[in-house]
Amino acid sequence: MSRYHRLFERLNSANEGAFVPFVTLGDPTPEQSLKVIDALVAGGADALELGIPFSDPIADGPTIQAATLRARNAGTRTQTCFDMLTQVREKYPELPIGLLVYANLVYAPGVDSFYSRAAAAGVDSVLVADVPLEMAAPFKAAADKAGVESIYIAPPNGDEATLKAVAETGSGYTYLLSRAGVTGTETKAGTPVDTLLATLAKYDAPPSLLGFGISSPEQVRDAIKSGAAGAISGSAVVKIIEQHLDQPQAMLNALTAFVKEMKAATRK
Repeated sequence: MSRYHRLFERLNSANEGAFVPFVTLGDPTPEQSLKVIDALVAGGADALELGIPFSDPIADGPTIQAATLRARNAGTRTQTCFDMLTQVREKYPELPIGLLVYANLVYAPGVDSFYSRAAAAGVDSVLVADVPLEMAAPFKAAADKAGVESIYIAPPNGDEATLKAVAETGSGYTYLLSRAGVTGTETKAGTPVDTLLATLAKYDAPPSLLGFGISSPEQVRDAIKSGAAGAISGSAVVKIIEQHLDQPQAMLNALTAFVKEMKAATRK
């Protein structure tokens, strides 16, 4: 049974949804980034979604682009990230860890090699942001071989055939977009999701986590009320890092407080 499976079983029996923060590995520096992860876990994060900094992050809003830049300027590279992930996994053996990456990062070392490195570092899942489902077969084959779950995005404008394909191909969880576009709280979440969730459920999709533009406890409550298994928040978390670059301890305190508040909103 996978870590995601165990997590969702535990949350279901506790009558809770999942709160999953996203941060970019190495932001603002590799050392502080490990402390950031500790702060998120201390606040009650149910799982982590982590980005590997890439030179051209097209699906990201300005907040996460700035995080990527800070991480790269601090010397964070793909190998740095795998070293960090190994440490995080050793510290938190049961915590589901997902990677959100761009295809070029996977292609660079070779697709099989990337997934086997991810598995060796303790990664549970990989979402390749810029590869549409119809082109995902080689990635999924490598992921399956390495024992890594493949996460797919269920788009807000997805027709039934698309949602059926997402449901049948994905594992771990389903990343449910609350709206189309780039990530971030700059544009508020706003698409009703019940219809999408009903279609995904019909095809036995992995549990859905609502992402993109999630920045307040109300949005987390709404996501869970509408039937999602939880919510992912990225830009709002990264914004806290950005606002406290000169105060490393205040940054960690603010992150823990934010996650606590968002996690509290998952309790039904």
